[in-house]
Amino acid sequence: MPRELPESQRLPRALYRAEQVRALDRAAIEQEGIPAFELMERAGAAAFSILRSRWPEVRSIVVLAGPGNNGGDGYVLARLAHQHQIAVRLLMLGEHQGLRGAAAAAAQAYQDAGGVAEPFTRVPPDAELIVDALFGTGLGRPLSGIWAEAVAQCNASRAAILALDVPSGLQADTGAILGAAVEASATVSFIGLKQGVFTGRGPDCSGLVCFDGLRVPARIYAAEVLSARRIDWNQQVRLLPRRRRSANKGDFGHLLIIGGAAGMGGAPRLAGEAALRTGAGRVSIATHPGHASVLNLTRPELMVHGVREPAELDALLHRSSLIALGPGLGQADWGLALFERALALDRPLVVDADGLNLLARAPRRRDDWVLTPHPGEAARLLDIAVSEVEADRFAAVQRLSERYGGVIVLKGAGTLITGPGTRPIAVCTQGNPGMASAGMGDALTGIIAALIGQGLEPALAAEAGVCLHAAAGDRAAERGQRGLIVSDLIAELQPLLAESDGER
Repeated sequence: MPRELPESQRLPRALYRAEQVRALDRAAIEQEGIPAFELMERAGAAAFSILRSRWPEVRSIVVLAGPGNNGGDGYVLARLAHQHQIAVRLLMLGEHQGLRGAAAAAAQAYQDAGGVAEPFTRVPPDAELIVDALFGTGLGRPLSGIWAEAVAQCNASRAAILALDVPSGLQADTGAILGAAVEASATVSFIGLKQGVFTGRGPDCSGLVCFDGLRVPARIYAAEVLSARRIDWNQQVRLLPRRRRSANKGDFGHLLIIGGAAGMGGAPRLAGEAALRTGAGRVSIATHPGHASVLNLTRPELMVHGVREPAELDALLHRSSLIALGPGLGQADWGLALFERALALDRPLVVDADGLNLLARAPRRRDDWVLTPHPGEAARLLDIAVSEVEADRFAAVQRLSERYGGVIVLKGAGTLITGPGTRPIAVCTQGNPGMASAGMGDALTGIIAALIGQGLEPALAAEAGVCLHAAAGDRAAERGQRGLIVSDLIAELQPLLAESDGER
Protein backbone atom coordinates (compact mmCIF):
# COMPACT_ATOMS: atom_id res chain seq x y z
CA MET A 1 0.00 0.00 0.00
CA PRO A 2 1.26 3.54 -0.70
CA ARG A 3 2.38 5.54 2.30
CA GLU A 4 1.16 9.13 2.51
CA LEU A 5 3.80 11.85 2.77
CA PRO A 6 3.46 15.25 4.43
CA GLU A 7 2.25 17.77 1.89
CA SER A 8 1.13 21.35 2.33
CA GLN A 9 3.30 22.37 5.29
CA ARG A 10 6.49 21.27 3.52
CA LEU A 11 5.89 22.64 0.04
CA PRO A 12 7.30 26.08 -0.77
CA ARG A 13 4.84 28.93 -1.16
CA ALA A 14 6.53 30.28 -4.29
CA LEU A 15 5.25 29.17 -7.70
CA TYR A 16 6.97 29.74 -11.03
CA ARG A 17 6.48 29.44 -14.76
CA ALA A 18 8.48 26.73 -16.48
CA GLU A 19 10.84 29.19 -18.18
CA GLN A 20 11.65 30.73 -14.80
CA VAL A 21 12.61 27.33 -13.41
CA ARG A 22 14.78 26.69 -16.45
CA ALA A 23 16.47 30.04 -15.77
CA LEU A 24 17.08 28.99 -12.15
CA ASP A 25 18.54 25.72 -13.40
CA ARG A 26 20.89 27.59 -15.74
CA ALA A 27 21.92 29.95 -12.94
CA ALA A 28 22.77 27.01 -10.70
CA ILE A 29 25.03 25.64 -13.44
CA GLU A 30 26.59 28.85 -14.77
CA GLN A 31 26.75 31.06 -11.67
CA GLU A 32 27.12 28.52 -8.90
CA GLY A 33 29.24 26.04 -10.84
CA ILE A 34 27.06 23.01 -10.14
CA PRO A 35 27.58 20.58 -13.04
CA ALA A 36 24.41 19.74 -14.99
CA PHE A 37 25.04 16.04 -14.42
CA GLU A 38 25.24 16.64 -10.67
CA LEU A 39 21.82 18.35 -10.72
CA MET A 40 20.44 15.40 -12.69
CA GLU A 41 21.93 12.97 -10.17
CA ARG A 42 20.28 14.91 -7.35
CA ALA A 43 16.93 14.94 -9.15
CA GLY A 44 16.99 11.20 -9.82
CA ALA A 45 18.05 10.49 -6.24
CA ALA A 46 15.31 12.72 -4.82
CA ALA A 47 12.70 11.00 -6.95
CA PHE A 48 13.97 7.56 -5.96
CA SER A 49 13.86 8.54 -2.28
CA ILE A 50 10.21 9.60 -2.64
CA LEU A 51 9.43 6.40 -4.52
CA ARG A 52 10.87 4.33 -1.67
CA SER A 53 9.09 6.40 0.97
CA ARG A 54 5.69 6.29 -0.67
CA TRP A 55 5.84 2.74 -2.06
CA PRO A 56 8.25 0.95 0.31
CA GLU A 57 7.20 -2.53 -0.78
CA VAL A 58 7.62 -2.06 -4.52
CA ARG A 59 9.78 -4.74 -6.14
CA SER A 60 9.60 -3.80 -9.83
CA ILE A 61 9.18 -0.56 -11.80
CA VAL A 62 8.73 0.52 -15.40
CA VAL A 63 10.47 3.75 -16.40
CA LEU A 64 9.22 5.55 -19.52
CA ALA A 65 12.16 7.71 -20.60
CA GLY A 66 11.96 10.51 -23.14
CA PRO A 67 14.89 11.88 -25.16
CA GLY A 68 15.62 14.95 -23.02
CA ASN A 69 16.66 15.88 -19.52
CA ASN A 70 13.47 14.51 -18.00
CA GLY A 71 14.43 11.17 -19.49
CA GLY A 72 17.91 11.68 -18.00
CA ASP A 73 16.33 12.00 -14.54
CA GLY A 74 14.55 8.73 -15.29
CA TYR A 75 17.83 7.00 -16.16
CA VAL A 76 19.30 8.07 -12.80
CA LEU A 77 16.27 6.78 -10.90
CA ALA A 78 16.39 3.52 -12.88
CA ARG A 79 20.06 3.03 -12.04
CA LEU A 80 19.45 3.58 -8.33
CA ALA A 81 16.49 1.20 -8.36
CA HIS A 82 18.60 -1.43 -10.13
CA GLN A 83 21.36 -1.00 -7.54
CA HIS A 84 18.78 -1.53 -4.78
CA GLN A 85 17.66 -4.85 -6.29
CA ILE A 86 14.42 -3.48 -7.70
CA ALA A 87 13.60 -4.98 -11.09
CA VAL A 88 13.66 -2.26 -13.74
CA ARG A 89 12.32 -2.10 -17.28
CA LEU A 90 13.37 1.12 -18.92
CA LEU A 91 11.36 1.82 -22.06
CA MET A 92 12.67 4.48 -24.45
CA LEU A 93 10.49 6.82 -26.49
CA GLY A 94 12.08 9.16 -29.03
CA GLU A 95 15.59 9.23 -30.43
CA HIS A 96 17.84 8.21 -27.57
CA GLN A 97 20.81 7.80 -29.90
CA GLY A 98 20.91 11.59 -29.98
CA LEU A 99 21.06 12.10 -26.23
CA ARG A 100 23.50 14.85 -25.28
CA GLY A 101 25.18 16.25 -22.22
CA ALA A 102 23.92 15.20 -18.79
CA ALA A 103 21.13 13.01 -20.20
CA ALA A 104 23.65 11.04 -22.28
CA ALA A 105 25.91 10.64 -19.24
CA ALA A 106 22.97 9.41 -17.14
CA ALA A 107 22.01 6.87 -19.81
CA GLN A 108 25.59 5.61 -19.99
CA ALA A 109 25.85 5.33 -16.20
CA TYR A 110 22.65 3.27 -16.16
CA GLN A 111 24.02 0.89 -18.78
CA ASP A 112 27.42 0.68 -17.04
CA ALA A 113 25.61 -0.42 -13.88
CA GLY A 114 24.05 -3.32 -15.79
CA GLY A 115 20.76 -1.63 -16.68
CA VAL A 116 19.01 -2.49 -19.93
CA ALA A 117 17.08 0.00 -22.08
CA GLU A 118 14.60 -1.17 -24.70
CA PRO A 119 12.33 0.60 -27.18
CA PHE A 120 8.79 1.24 -26.03
CA THR A 121 6.12 -0.95 -27.56
CA ARG A 122 3.57 -1.02 -24.76
CA VAL A 123 3.23 -0.57 -21.03
CA PRO A 124 3.60 -4.04 -19.48
CA PRO A 125 0.19 -5.21 -18.23
CA ASP A 126 1.72 -6.43 -14.97
CA ALA A 127 3.48 -3.14 -14.20
CA GLU A 128 3.67 -2.53 -10.46
CA LEU A 129 4.77 1.10 -10.61
CA ILE A 130 5.38 3.39 -13.59
CA VAL A 131 7.83 6.30 -13.59
CA ASP A 132 6.85 9.05 -16.06
CA ALA A 133 10.12 10.57 -17.31
CA LEU A 134 8.90 11.52 -20.78
CA PHE A 135 8.74 15.31 -21.00
CA GLY A 136 8.45 17.27 -17.76
CA THR A 137 8.23 20.96 -18.67
CA GLY A 138 9.77 20.44 -22.10
CA LEU A 139 6.52 19.94 -24.02
CA GLY A 140 5.25 22.70 -26.28
CA ARG A 141 2.60 21.00 -28.40
CA PRO A 142 -0.24 18.51 -27.95
CA LEU A 143 0.78 14.88 -27.58
CA SER A 144 -0.05 12.59 -30.48
CA GLY A 145 1.02 9.30 -32.00
CA ILE A 146 3.07 6.93 -29.87
CA TRP A 147 3.39 9.56 -27.14
CA ALA A 148 -0.37 9.85 -26.69
CA GLU A 149 -0.64 6.06 -26.84
CA ALA A 150 1.96 5.65 -24.10
CA VAL A 151 0.08 8.13 -21.90
CA ALA A 152 -3.22 6.36 -22.54
CA GLN A 153 -1.68 3.02 -21.59
CA CYS A 154 -0.23 4.49 -18.40
CA ASN A 155 -3.61 5.86 -17.38
CA ALA A 156 -5.35 2.59 -18.22
CA SER A 157 -2.87 0.59 -16.16
CA ARG A 158 -3.65 -0.42 -12.60
CA ALA A 159 -0.11 0.58 -11.62
CA ALA A 160 0.72 3.61 -9.50
CA ILE A 161 2.49 6.39 -11.42
CA LEU A 162 5.28 8.70 -10.24
CA ALA A 163 5.77 11.72 -12.52
CA LEU A 164 9.11 13.52 -12.60
CA ASP A 165 8.87 17.32 -12.40
CA VAL A 166 5.50 17.64 -14.22
CA PRO A 167 3.13 14.93 -15.50
CA SER A 168 3.84 14.54 -19.20
CA GLY A 169 1.19 16.32 -21.26
CA LEU A 170 0.29 18.84 -18.56
CA GLN A 171 1.10 22.43 -19.51
CA ALA A 172 3.28 23.56 -16.62
CA ASP A 173 2.26 27.23 -16.79
CA THR A 174 -1.51 26.93 -17.22
CA GLY A 175 -2.68 23.59 -15.85
CA ALA A 176 -4.24 22.69 -19.21
CA ILE A 177 -3.82 19.31 -20.89
CA LEU A 178 -1.90 19.22 -24.17
CA GLY A 179 -3.88 16.56 -26.01
CA ALA A 180 -3.37 13.88 -23.36
CA ALA A 181 -1.65 13.85 -19.98
CA VAL A 182 -0.40 11.33 -17.46
CA GLU A 183 -2.63 11.02 -14.40
CA ALA A 184 0.02 10.49 -11.76
CA SER A 185 -0.39 9.18 -8.25
CA ALA A 186 2.41 11.50 -7.15
CA THR A 187 4.61 14.13 -8.77
CA VAL A 188 8.03 15.22 -7.56
CA SER A 189 8.90 18.75 -8.68
CA PHE A 190 12.47 20.05 -8.81
CA ILE A 191 14.06 23.46 -8.04
CA GLY A 192 10.79 25.43 -8.27
CA LEU A 193 7.12 24.47 -8.10
CA LYS A 194 5.33 25.00 -11.41
CA GLN A 195 2.14 27.04 -11.12
CA GLY A 196 0.08 24.90 -13.52
CA VAL A 197 0.38 21.87 -11.26
CA PHE A 198 -1.99 23.50 -8.76
CA THR A 199 -4.92 24.72 -10.86
CA GLY A 200 -7.15 23.63 -13.74
CA ARG A 201 -6.39 20.02 -14.64
CA GLY A 202 -3.11 20.14 -12.73
CA PRO A 203 -4.51 18.59 -9.52
CA ASP A 204 -6.17 15.80 -11.56
CA CYS A 205 -2.87 14.89 -13.20
CA SER A 206 -0.37 15.48 -10.41
CA GLY A 207 -1.69 13.51 -7.45
CA LEU A 208 0.35 14.11 -4.30
CA VAL A 209 2.87 16.88 -5.04
CA CYS A 210 6.34 16.57 -3.53
CA PHE A 211 9.28 18.94 -3.88
CA ASP A 212 13.06 18.89 -3.80
CA GLY A 213 15.14 22.01 -4.35
CA LEU A 214 18.21 19.88 -5.30
CA ARG A 215 20.30 21.87 -2.81
CA VAL A 216 20.35 24.86 -5.14
CA PRO A 217 21.58 27.91 -3.15
CA ALA A 218 18.80 30.21 -2.01
CA ARG A 219 20.56 33.28 -3.43
CA ILE A 220 19.87 32.34 -7.06
CA TYR A 221 16.11 32.68 -6.49
CA ALA A 222 16.48 36.44 -5.99
CA ALA A 223 16.72 36.93 -9.76
CA GLU A 224 13.25 35.49 -10.40
CA VAL A 225 10.08 37.17 -9.16
CA LEU A 226 7.65 34.40 -8.33
CA SER A 227 4.78 34.24 -10.80
CA ALA A 228 2.20 33.05 -8.25
CA ARG A 229 2.02 31.93 -4.62
CA ARG A 230 0.45 28.97 -2.92
CA ILE A 231 -1.94 29.66 -0.02
CA ASP A 232 -3.85 27.48 2.46
CA TRP A 233 -5.80 27.86 5.69
CA ASN A 234 -2.82 27.09 7.94
CA GLN A 235 -1.21 30.23 6.58
CA GLN A 236 -4.26 32.44 6.12
CA VAL A 237 -5.71 31.94 9.59
CA ARG A 238 -3.02 34.28 10.89
CA LEU A 239 -4.73 37.16 9.11
CA LEU A 240 -7.81 37.03 11.31
CA PRO A 241 -7.83 39.80 13.93
CA ARG A 242 -8.28 38.94 17.58
CA ARG A 243 -11.57 39.91 19.17
CA ARG A 244 -11.47 42.31 22.09
CA ARG A 245 -13.32 41.23 25.22
CA SER A 246 -15.26 44.50 24.96
CA ALA A 247 -16.37 43.84 21.36
CA ASN A 248 -19.99 44.14 20.28
CA LYS A 249 -21.85 43.07 17.18
CA GLY A 250 -21.41 46.48 15.61
CA ASP A 251 -17.68 45.88 15.42
CA PHE A 252 -18.06 43.01 12.98
CA GLY A 253 -20.09 44.45 10.16
CA HIS A 254 -23.71 44.59 9.13
CA LEU A 255 -23.92 42.54 5.94
CA LEU A 256 -26.85 42.96 3.59
CA ILE A 257 -27.36 40.04 1.21
CA ILE A 258 -29.44 40.89 -1.85
CA GLY A 259 -30.87 37.91 -3.72
CA GLY A 260 -33.44 35.19 -3.73
CA ALA A 261 -35.81 35.75 -6.63
CA ALA A 262 -39.01 33.74 -6.60
CA GLY A 263 -38.12 30.07 -6.17
CA MET A 264 -34.44 30.76 -5.31
CA GLY A 265 -34.61 31.65 -1.64
CA GLY A 266 -32.10 29.01 -0.59
CA ALA A 267 -29.08 30.85 -2.05
CA PRO A 268 -29.18 33.97 0.18
CA ARG A 269 -30.14 31.77 3.14
CA LEU A 270 -26.93 29.73 2.67
CA ALA A 271 -24.82 32.85 2.20
CA GLY A 272 -26.32 34.36 5.33
CA GLU A 273 -25.68 31.35 7.54
CA ALA A 274 -22.12 31.02 6.23
CA ALA A 275 -21.54 34.70 7.07
CA LEU A 276 -22.86 34.25 10.61
CA ARG A 277 -20.76 31.13 11.15
CA THR A 278 -17.70 33.09 9.97
CA GLY A 279 -18.29 35.79 12.56
CA ALA A 280 -20.40 38.53 10.92
CA GLY A 281 -21.96 40.82 13.52
CA ARG A 282 -25.35 41.14 11.80
CA VAL A 283 -26.76 39.72 8.59
CA SER A 284 -29.84 41.06 6.81
CA ILE A 285 -31.34 39.54 3.67
CA ALA A 286 -33.31 41.50 1.08
CA THR A 287 -35.31 38.97 -0.88
CA HIS A 288 -38.48 38.34 -2.84
CA PRO A 289 -41.59 38.80 -0.69
CA GLY A 290 -42.89 35.38 -1.69
CA HIS A 291 -40.55 33.53 0.64
CA ALA A 292 -39.38 36.24 3.04
CA SER A 293 -41.58 34.92 5.84
CA VAL A 294 -40.01 31.45 5.82
CA LEU A 295 -36.34 32.11 5.08
CA ASN A 296 -35.30 32.43 8.70
CA LEU A 297 -37.57 29.83 10.26
CA THR A 298 -34.63 27.52 10.96
CA ARG A 299 -32.08 30.32 11.38
CA PRO A 300 -33.81 33.12 13.31
CA GLU A 301 -30.55 35.06 13.63
CA LEU A 302 -31.02 36.18 10.02
CA MET A 303 -33.03 39.39 9.56
CA VAL A 304 -35.11 38.82 6.44
CA HIS A 305 -36.94 41.55 4.54
CA GLY A 306 -39.29 41.14 1.60
CA VAL A 307 -38.53 43.67 -1.13
CA ARG A 308 -40.90 44.14 -4.05
CA GLU A 309 -39.72 47.49 -5.46
CA PRO A 310 -36.20 48.92 -5.65
CA ALA A 311 -37.11 51.88 -3.46
CA GLU A 312 -37.88 49.49 -0.61
CA LEU A 313 -34.22 48.57 -0.61
CA ASP A 314 -32.93 52.03 0.29
CA ALA A 315 -33.34 51.89 4.06
CA LEU A 316 -31.65 48.49 4.20
CA LEU A 317 -28.79 49.69 2.05
CA HIS A 318 -28.11 52.69 4.24
CA ARG A 319 -28.14 50.62 7.45
CA SER A 320 -25.63 48.12 6.06
CA SER A 321 -21.85 48.40 6.09
CA LEU A 322 -21.28 46.08 3.13
CA ILE A 323 -23.29 44.16 0.53
CA ALA A 324 -23.28 40.65 -0.92
CA LEU A 325 -25.04 40.88 -4.26
CA GLY A 326 -26.24 38.03 -6.44
CA PRO A 327 -27.09 34.75 -4.67
CA GLY A 328 -30.33 33.58 -6.30
CA LEU A 329 -30.93 37.10 -7.64
CA GLY A 330 -32.10 36.03 -11.08
CA GLN A 331 -31.72 38.06 -14.25
CA ALA A 332 -35.30 39.23 -14.70
CA ASP A 333 -36.54 42.79 -14.08
CA TRP A 334 -36.75 42.37 -10.29
CA GLY A 335 -33.18 41.21 -9.97
CA LEU A 336 -31.85 43.79 -12.43
CA ALA A 337 -33.55 46.65 -10.58
CA LEU A 338 -32.08 45.60 -7.22
CA PHE A 339 -28.69 45.08 -8.83
CA GLU A 340 -28.59 48.62 -10.19
CA ARG A 341 -29.86 50.08 -6.93
CA ALA A 342 -27.12 48.36 -4.95
CA LEU A 343 -24.36 49.45 -7.31
CA ALA A 344 -25.43 53.08 -7.02
CA LEU A 345 -24.45 53.10 -3.34
CA ASP A 346 -20.91 53.52 -2.05
CA ARG A 347 -20.52 50.27 -0.12
CA PRO A 348 -17.99 47.43 -0.31
CA LEU A 349 -19.46 44.63 -2.39
CA VAL A 350 -19.05 40.90 -2.90
CA VAL A 351 -20.67 40.01 -6.21
CA ASP A 352 -21.50 36.44 -7.24
CA ALA A 353 -23.90 34.31 -9.30
CA ASP A 354 -26.54 36.34 -11.13
CA GLY A 355 -24.88 39.54 -9.97
CA LEU A 356 -21.99 38.54 -12.23
CA ASN A 357 -24.29 37.57 -15.08
CA LEU A 358 -25.96 40.98 -14.90
CA LEU A 359 -22.55 42.65 -14.74
CA ALA A 360 -21.51 40.80 -17.90
CA ARG A 361 -24.39 42.51 -19.74
CA ALA A 362 -23.08 45.98 -18.86
CA PRO A 363 -19.43 45.79 -17.76
CA ARG A 364 -18.07 48.46 -15.42
CA ARG A 365 -15.11 48.89 -13.08
CA ARG A 366 -14.96 49.39 -9.33
CA ASP A 367 -12.12 49.27 -6.84
CA ASP A 368 -14.20 48.26 -3.83
CA TRP A 369 -15.70 44.96 -4.90
CA VAL A 370 -14.81 41.29 -4.85
CA LEU A 371 -16.04 39.32 -7.87
CA THR A 372 -16.24 35.54 -7.44
CA PRO A 373 -16.92 33.91 -10.83
CA HIS A 374 -16.77 30.24 -11.67
CA PRO A 375 -15.39 29.49 -15.17
CA GLY A 376 -18.78 29.83 -16.85
CA GLU A 377 -19.41 33.24 -15.31
CA ALA A 378 -15.82 34.29 -16.08
CA ALA A 379 -16.38 33.37 -19.72
CA ARG A 380 -19.49 35.57 -19.85
CA LEU A 381 -17.66 38.44 -18.16
CA LEU A 382 -14.86 38.20 -20.74
CA ASP A 383 -17.14 37.31 -23.68
CA ILE A 384 -15.12 34.21 -24.50
CA ALA A 385 -15.69 30.45 -24.37
CA VAL A 386 -15.37 28.53 -21.13
CA SER A 387 -12.68 26.44 -22.81
CA GLU A 388 -10.58 29.60 -23.27
CA VAL A 389 -10.86 30.39 -19.57
CA GLU A 390 -9.79 26.89 -18.61
CA ALA A 391 -6.98 26.84 -21.18
CA ASP A 392 -5.16 29.51 -19.15
CA ARG A 393 -6.78 30.36 -15.84
CA PHE A 394 -3.93 32.68 -14.87
CA ALA A 395 -4.43 34.79 -17.98
CA ALA A 396 -8.19 34.79 -17.46
CA VAL A 397 -8.02 36.07 -13.89
CA GLN A 398 -5.62 38.81 -14.99
CA ARG A 399 -7.97 39.87 -17.79
CA LEU A 400 -10.87 39.99 -15.37
CA SER A 401 -8.85 42.18 -13.04
CA GLU A 402 -7.90 44.55 -15.84
CA ARG A 403 -11.47 44.85 -17.11
CA TYR A 404 -13.43 45.03 -13.85
CA GLY A 405 -10.99 46.17 -11.16
CA GLY A 406 -11.22 45.22 -7.50
CA VAL A 407 -10.46 41.69 -6.36
CA ILE A 408 -11.14 38.68 -8.57
CA VAL A 409 -11.70 35.13 -7.28
CA LEU A 410 -11.69 32.63 -10.14
CA LYS A 411 -13.22 29.54 -8.59
CA GLY A 412 -12.48 25.93 -9.50
CA ALA A 413 -9.80 23.36 -8.78
CA GLY A 414 -6.97 25.58 -7.58
CA THR A 415 -8.99 28.77 -7.05
CA LEU A 416 -7.06 31.88 -8.13
CA ILE A 417 -7.23 35.26 -6.38
CA THR A 418 -5.81 38.52 -7.65
CA GLY A 419 -6.30 42.12 -6.64
CA PRO A 420 -4.82 45.59 -6.93
CA GLY A 421 -1.11 46.09 -6.46
CA THR A 422 1.86 43.94 -7.30
CA ARG A 423 1.22 40.84 -5.17
CA PRO A 424 1.50 37.67 -7.27
CA ILE A 425 -1.68 35.69 -7.97
CA ALA A 426 -2.66 33.48 -5.05
CA VAL A 427 -3.52 29.82 -5.65
CA CYS A 428 -5.51 27.93 -3.02
CA THR A 429 -4.27 24.35 -2.81
CA GLN A 430 -7.05 23.01 -0.58
CA GLY A 431 -10.55 21.79 -1.44
CA ASN A 432 -11.86 18.57 -2.96
CA PRO A 433 -14.23 17.25 -5.66
CA GLY A 434 -17.01 16.74 -3.13
CA MET A 435 -17.41 20.52 -3.15
CA ALA A 436 -18.74 20.38 -6.71
CA SER A 437 -22.34 20.71 -5.53
CA ALA A 438 -25.01 23.39 -5.44
CA GLY A 439 -24.71 26.27 -3.01
CA MET A 440 -20.95 26.14 -2.42
CA GLY A 441 -20.47 29.50 -4.13
CA ASP A 442 -23.22 31.08 -2.01
CA ALA A 443 -21.40 29.98 1.13
CA LEU A 444 -18.12 31.43 -0.17
CA THR A 445 -19.84 34.76 -0.83
CA GLY A 446 -21.02 34.92 2.76
CA ILE A 447 -17.63 33.91 4.15
CA ILE A 448 -15.68 36.55 2.22
CA ALA A 449 -18.22 39.26 3.06
CA ALA A 450 -18.10 38.33 6.76
CA LEU A 451 -14.31 38.67 6.80
CA ILE A 452 -14.47 42.11 5.16
CA GLY A 453 -16.98 43.10 7.81
CA GLN A 454 -14.51 42.04 10.49
CA GLY A 455 -11.88 44.41 9.22
CA LEU A 456 -9.85 42.57 6.56
CA GLU A 457 -9.00 44.38 3.36
CA PRO A 458 -10.97 42.88 0.44
CA ALA A 459 -7.95 41.12 -1.11
CA LEU A 460 -6.94 39.57 2.20
CA ALA A 461 -10.56 38.67 2.99
CA ALA A 462 -10.84 36.93 -0.37
CA GLU A 463 -7.67 34.90 0.19
CA ALA A 464 -8.57 33.96 3.77
CA GLY A 465 -12.18 33.28 2.81
CA VAL A 466 -11.29 30.97 -0.06
CA CYS A 467 -8.94 29.00 2.18
CA LEU A 468 -11.41 28.78 5.07
CA HIS A 469 -14.11 27.60 2.66
CA ALA A 470 -11.75 24.98 1.20
CA ALA A 471 -10.55 23.80 4.61
CA ALA A 472 -14.13 23.43 5.83
CA GLY A 473 -14.91 21.45 2.69
CA ASP A 474 -11.95 19.18 3.34
CA ARG A 475 -13.00 18.70 6.96
CA ALA A 476 -16.55 17.82 5.88
CA ALA A 477 -15.19 15.44 3.23
CA GLU A 478 -13.49 13.33 5.88
CA ARG A 479 -16.87 11.60 6.11
CA GLY A 480 -16.88 11.09 2.33
CA GLN A 481 -16.78 13.32 -0.73
CA ARG A 482 -19.71 11.86 -2.62
CA GLY A 483 -22.93 13.31 -1.26
CA LEU A 484 -21.24 16.25 0.45
CA ILE A 485 -23.61 19.24 0.59
CA VAL A 486 -22.98 22.84 1.45
CA SER A 487 -24.68 22.57 4.83
CA ASP A 488 -21.98 20.04 5.78
CA LEU A 489 -19.33 22.62 4.92
CA ILE A 490 -21.05 25.43 6.82
CA ALA A 491 -21.22 23.22 9.90
CA GLU A 492 -17.41 23.03 9.92
CA LEU A 493 -16.75 26.78 9.79
CA GLN A 494 -17.27 27.61 13.44
CA PRO A 495 -15.24 24.63 14.74
CA LEU A 496 -12.34 25.54 12.43
CA LEU A 497 -12.41 29.14 13.58
CA ALA A 498 -12.65 28.08 17.21
CA GLU A 499 -9.60 25.84 16.84
CA SER A 500 -7.71 28.66 15.18
CA ASP A 501 -8.62 31.14 17.91
CA GLY A 502 -7.40 28.67 20.51
CA GLU A 503 -4.04 28.24 18.79
CA ARG A 504 -3.15 31.93 18.74
